[in-house]
Amino acid sequence: MNNEQKVSRAAGAVSTMTLLSRIFGFARDVVIAMMFGSSAAADAFFVAFRIPNMQRRVLGEGAVSAAFIPIFSEVMTRKGEDDAWRFTANLLNILLLFLALSMFLLWAFAPQVVTVFAPGFIDEPGKFELTVRLTRWMAPYLIFIGLAAFCMGILNTFHKFALPAAAPVLLNISMIGAALWIAPLLDEPILGLAAGVLIGGVLQLAVQIPETLRQGLRFTPALDFSHPDIRRMARLMGPVILGLAVYELNILADTLIASLLPGGSISYLYYGNRLVQFPLGIFGVALGVALLPMLSSQAARNATGEFVKTLGFGIRMILFITLPATVGLILLRFPIVNSLWERGEFTRASTDGTATALLYYSIGLAAFCGIKVIVPAYYSLQDTKTPARIGIYSMLLNIVLNLIFMKPLGHGGLALATSIASIFNVVVLIHLLRKRLGLMGGRKILASALRITFNSAVMGGLIYFMSAAWFDASAALTEKLVVLLVCILAAVAAFAGLARLTQYEELRFLLNPGERSKGPN
Repeated sequence: MNNEQKVSRAAGAVSTMTLLSRIFGFARDVVIAMMFGSSAAADAFFVAFRIPNMQRRVLGEGAVSAAFIPIFSEVMTRKGEDDAWRFTANLLNILLLFLALSMFLLWAFAPQVVTVFAPGFIDEPGKFELTVRLTRWMAPYLIFIGLAAFCMGILNTFHKFALPAAAPVLLNISMIGAALWIAPLLDEPILGLAAGVLIGGVLQLAVQIPETLRQGLRFTPALDFSHPDIRRMARLMGPVILGLAVYELNILADTLIASLLPGGSISYLYYGNRLVQFPLGIFGVALGVALLPMLSSQAARNATGEFVKTLGFGIRMILFITLPATVGLILLRFPIVNSLWERGEFTRASTDGTATALLYYSIGLAAFCGIKVIVPAYYSLQDTKTPARIGIYSMLLNIVLNLIFMKPLGHGGLALATSIASIFNVVVLIHLLRKRLGLMGGRKILASALRITFNSAVMGGLIYFMSAAWFDASAALTEKLVVLLVCILAAVAAFAGLARLTQYEELRFLLNPGERSKGPN
């Protein structure tokens, strides 16, 4: 099995589990939208949940693995398995201490944190106090999700991808259960969601512990901050977190500024971002997780040719998925939001606001996913500073564009600013990587992108006329879901058919990632 097939197979395992998680995530959002809509309580919860959820995405989608995997593998090779596990046990104790301190600081300074994250809430005392209360309720989640991410790093080192990727399903299930059965029992129902978050965090950690112990992890009382490998990982970890956190920090900036806009803006951005997270999590994050161990191995062997080939394949796969997904999300934004969420407290105004956010977030989908592939390439070359530096520039650009666009476009301008900043981020990273590595198969990538764009345009024309002719926003839910599903299936079939006619090799890997025929050149 060649490198491309290994990447496809590993990414397929992560994608399958992530797809399952995203399905339950949508079910969770349907329940939340039905019960809380875009109310003040929903805005308060989304701000409070943003803080621990940002840590979940940053740590759970690569930061721990990016810093841990190379060092663990090196220690095991250089010093042996016993030393590698002693290093890991020491790291576990340090991480636990750090997470406990983070939880305490978040609980103690919750009012100040909410002031920074949502300054617009200060003028609404009830909303501000509720956000502080929710933040304190969910503070312990920092510990559970941090340790769960640590277990994921260990399991990914041993090429165990499916279980860690499936763990977030438990968070979504627990939040659904809490919204339906705990929230109605409380004087402040939104607190039930916070309880669901805590339960989900415990379950995400618990489900990974047995397999992590089977791999060899054992608890020891060691707490050595001066250990050279610990210090080396700490030097890697800071820039890694910042580099991977760029997207989340941009979303955080959107939330902060959205608190200054009319009520409901934060909820619109949350729901719109959730829809963009679907392809981002399934394909972007999955490819990034699968590529890191392989790129690290190739970089360690100075196999530049293989490295470039693997990276080029990852870029083409991202374009193959995200360009048609972008067209589909833009053209079907209203039917998707209307069908999934417009009921109960989620009104037509909520649908229109969320569809606007989805439109502008969709523009940056290819960049959001591309960052997940390009940044691990830098980490595999032991360069964690460049992504962090470009990430800072990207955040500054996002803030400036937020201030420019927020008045004429409202919350849609904030989503557009995030997309443009992410496009800037990925373009600069690719440019600098090309200067470092030389030619990266740009002609093949460009030819591929042009074909994908043409196929996506044809597909877009089809679903535009289908949705315009058949979708009725006032129809029964079952009818709307059937029409939406038919439009999506027709789009997928049209794009896949065109890709097969043009013998697009990435389609072959998606359909059969484990095949043993010749891989892409």
